[in-house]
Amino acid sequence: MSKKNKIRVITLGLIKDRNRLFVSEGYDSVKQQSFYRPLGGGIEFGETSLEALKREFQEEVNADLANIHYLGCVENIFIYNGKPGHEIIQLYRCDFSDRKFYELESLSFFEGKREVKALWVEIDQLISGELVLVPTKLLDFIAKLD
Repeated sequence: MSKKNKIRVITLGLIKDRNRLFVSEGYDSVKQQSFYRPLGGGIEFGETSLEALKREFQEEVNADLANIHYLGCVENIFIYNGKPGHEIIQLYRCDFSDRKFYELESLSFFEGKREVKALWVEIDQLISGELVLVPTKLLDFIAKLD
C-alpha cells in the first residue's frame, strides 16, 4: 500500500475567543477555493494525541496551550487538490496560555517549505458557509463550545 492510500491520524485544537475561531488558511487549486482549518497536525508513533497537539502548536506558532479538553474523534474522507485523503482526527478544545495570541489578527508560519497564514475568523461566517471550514463536521463541535 502506498503512502497516498494510508489513513492519516491527526490532532486538531479548537481555540475560540468570543465569536472567533483560530484557524489556518488553505487553498485547493483544483476547486479554486480557500478553506479554513483549526491548527494541529500528525500524531507520531509513540506519541499521544495530546502530546502531538502541544508539539504542533509549539512548532507552528510557538504557543503553549491551556485548558485542554478532549471533544471527540472525527473521521474525514475528502478530496484535496484532486487527490483522495482520509483522516482520523482527535479533536480538542483549548486556549492559548499567552493572551498576546488573542490580540493578533494573523500570523504566518512554515509547514516544511510552505508558508501558511493563521488567523481569527468569525464563527458566523463558517456557519453560514461564507467561509469554508474543513472538515465541515467540526461545525457540530463548534456549536457546542461555550
